[in-house]
Amino acid sequence: MNEKVKSGSRNVAIVGPYLSGKTTLLESLLFVTGAISRKGSVKDSNTVGDSAAESRDRHMSVEVSAASTEYNGIRFTFIDCPGSIEFAQETYNALMGVDAAIVVCEPIRDAFGGQSLRVLTLAPLLKFLDDWEIPHLVFVNKMDRANIHVLETLHALKAVSSRPLVAHQYPIMNGEQLTGFIDMVSEQAYQYHPGAPADPIPFPESLKEEEHIARAEMLEALANFDDHLLEELLEDIEPPQEEILKDLKMELGADLVVPVFFGVAEQDYGVRPLLEALLREAPEPETTAERRLKNIKGDTALAQVLKTYYTPQGGKLSLVRVWRGKLTDGIVLNGIRTGGIYRLMGQQQQSVNQVNAGEIVALSRLEGIKTGDTISTEQQSAIKLPKAVELEPVYALAITPEKRNDEVKLSSAITKLLEEDCSLAWEQHGDTHEVILWGQGEIHLQVALDRLRRKYNLPMTTHLPQVPYKETIRKTVASVHGRYKHQSGGHGQFGDVFLEIKPLPRGTGFNFNETIVGGVVPKQYIPGVEMGVREFLTHGPLGFPIVDLAVTLTNGSYHNVDSSEQAFKQAARLAMQTGIPQAEPTLLEPILRVEVTTPSEFTSKVLQLLSGRRGQILGYEGRNDWQGWDNISAYLPQAEMQNFIVELRSLTLGVGSFHWEYDHLQEVPEKLAERVIHSNGNGGNGNGK
Repeated sequence: MNEKVKSGSRNVAIVGPYLSGKTTLLESLLFVTGAISRKGSVKDSNTVGDSAAESRDRHMSVEVSAASTEYNGIRFTFIDCPGSIEFAQETYNALMGVDAAIVVCEPIRDAFGGQSLRVLTLAPLLKFLDDWEIPHLVFVNKMDRANIHVLETLHALKAVSSRPLVAHQYPIMNGEQLTGFIDMVSEQAYQYHPGAPADPIPFPESLKEEEHIARAEMLEALANFDDHLLEELLEDIEPPQEEILKDLKMELGADLVVPVFFGVAEQDYGVRPLLEALLREAPEPETTAERRLKNIKGDTALAQVLKTYYTPQGGKLSLVRVWRGKLTDGIVLNGIRTGGIYRLMGQQQQSVNQVNAGEIVALSRLEGIKTGDTISTEQQSAIKLPKAVELEPVYALAITPEKRNDEVKLSSAITKLLEEDCSLAWEQHGDTHEVILWGQGEIHLQVALDRLRRKYNLPMTTHLPQVPYKETIRKTVASVHGRYKHQSGGHGQFGDVFLEIKPLPRGTGFNFNETIVGGVVPKQYIPGVEMGVREFLTHGPLGFPIVDLAVTLTNGSYHNVDSSEQAFKQAARLAMQTGIPQAEPTLLEPILRVEVTTPSEFTSKVLQLLSGRRGQILGYEGRNDWQGWDNISAYLPQAEMQNFIVELRSLTLGVGSFHWEYDHLQEVPEKLAERVIHSNGNGGNGNGK
């Protein structure tokens, strides 16, 4: 039986830039709906949203947090999402399972002081929402600040949104205090009261002109998708309120327009009108399911994992959106029997026996299931719902357990860490032999290291990863001799070789050849010569692996009794030890091809940043899929990539990003090469920094 999606619920993500007040808004929503009797604060580290220890330590959200409540008979599940760009993966994963999102931001306070640029911090988030056609509203928070410019705020927001913004209400200010609002549908004014619903008041004449402009823009935006409304406007007919509300619901649900609200979450101002709009205009779960399951047939239960947690007491928890069917306690999904179903209130869990389609709940013990996975009661289901693209790592640290005995536990702990956060990655580097943890920035990796320490008792020491420098040679050595002779009683050891060493074009690697004539070096000993050469190449005279050269065995001699493969291996090493310094060894560094994405306003600064880090600019152009943004292509030495993301974000209000891949090796400038070699020879990290 196909369990019909219930309309009695809404799943809403709360998203926005760092410090915009998202967690405070969640606290207010829970308080107004009666889910909590007393509000906490981020400052006091006692909110429902930032309940993780790592969040409370930093007074910021570092992972998504779900909380359920009821309002007017409708169950709301709010998902409080991190605002820092370093934890954007958490936000993107959660957004794949909601019916709507509240985008929280701050108002513009100085129209001429460059503050309007700060709305650019919303641009990546708004683009993600629009790319996935996720309905969203804007809540302009902190309207109790000085020098607020309402119309400038609306215009600045419109500049970074590909969907038209419509003011659903207009704020009433008394000096620097938000005292009420005008509902743009009914044009009724209301006055706020602390801890109580707003009361109707007479329309303030001083705002008539501003409100008229904003309302006209709202109606014109709605009329772009409703011919009947357009005709009414052209004929100067005032549209009925019911028609405007119907258009708002339809166009918000289709992600055609973005309603804007104003308030002060800390004082609960604007929270009730926001809730009413979510009730009245946000799409029901069945509408969202129809959109997401458009081409998916069947009637088996279907859900998707939005977040994975490892809790100290309960083990693994998977936060899931139920898209179809009904989940009951102990249900088997993807062949795995679940351990329990829970509604979440931050870190608190409420056990339930069953949930219907349209709800977001936590399931325990879904071993082997990862964030983004589609789960079903059909054992061999081929259904895979779309999931957010995993962000590429941009910042790295080399990590080592403080206690050597803990090395055996590290792999298992990091595996669980990566299950909780798929924007982390790790590797055992083949050249430097370091364990490298990759992530989205400094804070992101510090949070990961805190979790290793807290959850798995694995304190780590860290340093910047070594740059995998290489060596090569500049000139040919026509003949170099190596003889190994050792006598210690009984059979001795004897090997004698002549080698030719010559450079190869960059990127060729290593070639070994032999031109032995007359059996002066028997064939069974030649592999030993190659082995000796290869072993020497792993650590050249400058301290790094040697590449891009050819070595040819041209001559030699042997002893019938004392020669062996091992002896010829040692002879080859001696020849290389003599010959490579004569071939003018030089240091090579890895060069990466980097594609930087930045708002056009910061392109010149980013070009300077790249040039200042020895980058070679290949070109830049505007992005076809993102108006007002540029792509910059450049070659950049890997040594200059460390901390690059930190400076890039500093220059671009935190929204600049980049993609990188290895491209080629290139000679290191002489003075820098001297520093690198000195650092490597004196126990440094080989970075020359």
